[in-house]
Amino acid sequence: MNDVGPQRTHTATPAPPPQILRARGVVKTYHSGTHEVPALRGIDLDVHVGELVTVMGPSGNGKTTLLNCLSGLDDIDAGTVTVDGADLFAMSDAKRTRHRATRMGFVFQAFNLIPVLSAAENVELPLLITGVAPKAARKRARDVLGRVGLARRAGHRPGELSGGEQQRVTVARALVGEPALVWADEPTGALDSRTAGDIIELLLEVHAAGQTLVIVTHDEGLGRTGQRLVQVRDGRITHDGDPRTAPAVTELVPAAAATGAATNAEVVS
Repeated sequence: MNDVGPQRTHTATPAPPPQILRARGVVKTYHSGTHEVPALRGIDLDVHVGELVTVMGPSGNGKTTLLNCLSGLDDIDAGTVTVDGADLFAMSDAKRTRHRATRMGFVFQAFNLIPVLSAAENVELPLLITGVAPKAARKRARDVLGRVGLARRAGHRPGELSGGEQQRVTVARALVGEPALVWADEPTGALDSRTAGDIIELLLEVHAAGQTLVIVTHDEGLGRTGQRLVQVRDGRITHDGDPRTAPAVTELVPAAAATGAATNAEVVS
């Protein structure tokens, strides 16, 4: 009998999830009179399906500009951005707007709810714009409001809701179209700490259900809950990886501020 020894088994390395976003060499410069304000200076970033990526950095260093450019809300001066398999800036404005409406969701600090519409009407509006039948749109809106804990508040207008409830409506609106990617810009910035904690918990539940999220935030607690933390300074990515190894945002003093050069935080935050 031949002794062939112990058999080796080979475990295949699982393939990484597919990319939902790929950005290469993204440049954005704002012009103020005769002055140029560099906002993004050659950004490279990948986001994979199912990831929770948080973006942090000091005010005026390009976080919101990064979100606006990578989502196609703003034009870029150079580079490429592909989201859900589509090259955003190879599209016409109309096609880019439709792609954004059907494949992306947005949560904003200021809520951006229409005051005269009920919660359900605010949530169903993106569906109606993309051609979903009114009856189907209302059912989906009510279903998603139930998912975020607002089933009993569906008929209330924004002025009749608390700040936390209004932000839950915006989360429901972002999710109602079953987007490939949800962007959140300072989703807890207008909320007290207790309500902010509730919204953070909701976003984590949304992610746990499989939603891909990119969240721009000043909140260190929220910023370090993701799988990846991206830190931005002076329009460049200075950290992309484990939140536990990233420096505190207070340590990321903008170089322009250190040298006394002018910045425009209002434009490039």
